[in-house]
Amino acid sequence: MAKKMKQIAVYGKGGIGKSTTASNLSAALSRLGYKVMQFGCDPKSDSTNTLRNGAYIPTVLDTLREKGMVNAHEVIHSGFNGIYCVEAGGPQPGVGCAGRGIITAVDIFRQQRIFEELDLDFVIYDVLGDVVCGGFAVPIREGIAEHVFTVSSADFMAIYAANNLFRGIQKYSNSGGALLGGVIANSINKPYAREIIDDFASQTQTQVIEYIPRSVTVTQCELQGKTTIEASPDSAQAQVYLGLAKKMADHTESKTPKPLEVQELRGWAGKWGQYLLSIETGEVREELSGNI
Repeated sequence: MAKKMKQIAVYGKGGIGKSTTASNLSAALSRLGYKVMQFGCDPKSDSTNTLRNGAYIPTVLDTLREKGMVNAHEVIHSGFNGIYCVEAGGPQPGVGCAGRGIITAVDIFRQQRIFEELDLDFVIYDVLGDVVCGGFAVPIREGIAEHVFTVSSADFMAIYAANNLFRGIQKYSNSGGALLGGVIANSINKPYAREIIDDFASQTQTQVIEYIPRSVTVTQCELQGKTTIEASPDSAQAQVYLGLAKKMADHTESKTPKPLEVQELRGWAGKWGQYLLSIETGEVREELSGNI
């Protein structure tokens, strides 16, 4: 019997660290012995850079524009530890839908049955999560990914984007869409940041699957064009990513989240804002956050 391939979509707003997380996740899964493809679904087409020593690769849409057709093998490039790297690409600047690259690329790979041919264990889709519309919703809407994870910090705009993503998942949950595996909490260095993310997960009936601290190790490695898993495998940060990979490998059950309405989210954020102000002014101690 053929093995079951696990398809995971990692969403997050621009600049939140989703590509860093996705690339280190792919690298860590490969270290654990899995066959992995990373599928970049951001128009910037830089998802797989740190898996290839900082090098960009031709995208599916660029190849299609140049040749009029695409053999999927032409747009699959070898990365760190044998990871298959693909960039969907986007339209030319100022023209067309930024999500179209995802729709086109996924259709090509499905038609040519590439996933089955490569006998993959994991496909990691790295998807821009500022907006969940059109092409960006494809991994959710069409159930291409079985499990969706969002990368979020404790900052309000990151949480706002995550809540919007939850609304998209909820919308398509009754028609075969992908479900939510949980939140990957990124840049979590202060106790209050962890508490905010935990509370948001509780309010939306999901879970935090891993807490990733902000680390200069990541910056150092990326400046070399590499993931932390490759360039600093014995670091504490690499162990965090390996822990995340193990949890992803073991994850089997995703669920429909319960997103907050905009006014609810604003009210929730306002209470946390007042609490943080109270900490700064010394009115309350940080460990009393459970009382808000």
